[in-house]
Amino acid sequence: MTLRPIDADNHYYEPLDAFTRHLPKEFKRRGVRAVQSGKRVELLIGDRVNRFVPNPTFDPIIVPGCLDLFFRGQTPEGADRSKLMQVEPLRVEYRDRDARLGVAEEQGLDAVLLFPTLGCGVEEALRDDVPATMASLSAFNRWLEDDWGFAYRGRLIGVPMLSLADPDAALAEVGSLLDRGARIVHVRPAPVPAGRGGGRSLGDPRHDPVWARLAEAGVPVAFHLGDSGYNAFAAAWGAAGIFEAFGSVDVLSRLVVSDRAIHDTVGSLVIDGVFRRHPKLKVASIENGSDWLHWLVKRLRKLANQTPSAFREDPLDTVRRHVWVTPYLEDDLRALADLVGVERILFGSDWPHGEGVARPLDFAKELSAFGAADVRRILRDNAVELLGSAPR
Repeated sequence: MTLRPIDADNHYYEPLDAFTRHLPKEFKRRGVRAVQSGKRVELLIGDRVNRFVPNPTFDPIIVPGCLDLFFRGQTPEGADRSKLMQVEPLRVEYRDRDARLGVAEEQGLDAVLLFPTLGCGVEEALRDDVPATMASLSAFNRWLEDDWGFAYRGRLIGVPMLSLADPDAALAEVGSLLDRGARIVHVRPAPVPAGRGGGRSLGDPRHDPVWARLAEAGVPVAFHLGDSGYNAFAAAWGAAGIFEAFGSVDVLSRLVVSDRAIHDTVGSLVIDGVFRRHPKLKVASIENGSDWLHWLVKRLRKLANQTPSAFREDPLDTVRRHVWVTPYLEDDLRALADLVGVERILFGSDWPHGEGVARPLDFAKELSAFGAADVRRILRDNAVELLGSAPR
């Protein structure tokens, strides 16, 4: 039987009305707004210019995979990121679902999970206005349903965004998303905004109704890389305090922030007992790499030895049962499989982003250390298990 891979990390490029098309009028000046600034379009989010994405029109747009070597840390001698950067006119398949379905077929993919691009920076920009956060993400999910669907022809799986900042509103949004056919939801890997600069752990009991509803429905949670607010820690060191996806490279900021957000996110779920209280809950780390997982398990096991009353079992067993992960191509995939099991590794290409690969199945070139059965698991079967069923 021909292998039909499922790409767990694909993207679209949002139009300017993605956050405004369904936004209630009372939030028009508190949400995401596109404004003309000379020849450029800029985004105002909460009345502040937001540069998470430097060109929110996405036209021209970066060529898929052109920054692969830069993000692997294998930049050719004498070539910096600017010399590797290539752009082209916006392609129709980045915004049209029928065109994208045709491209996915050409690429040999059975299904793709579609994540935001611009959307991954909005919750942090609105963190001090919780009502605007909830309204904006709910409006975005309506746009996503309009333009892409939550399971278009069973193969394009749009991933709606969920904020826990208002627990009651979050529970209502989850109920609505499940009624509308969502197969997976995206929660930002970050402390939950609590207003006035405060925050909560993802494991706070106030979020239990959301985790319970998702676990009961068998709908997993994806934690995709984005603006988690961790540049505030970099700013304390005098480094860049704002996340700009394609701004100038601040080396110290990259070191300080690194993969701490996903490390702390999964750690909070384990330590605060989310998986103990919701044993059917499944989560996936998307586009965060996997090196952090080795450090997290080591640290959790040390904590379990020091304070055994805080843990019901070996933390590694908890992670192995509940956490799926898309590794970076430069990661040691064999070591990852030895740690958490090959059953928890997902194939994710990050296509069509510049830091991903030029063609999604280029990912398969990194699987030479695995036999045919394990390759099938990574390229397809693990995603089916995460989602609970195959594409249809």
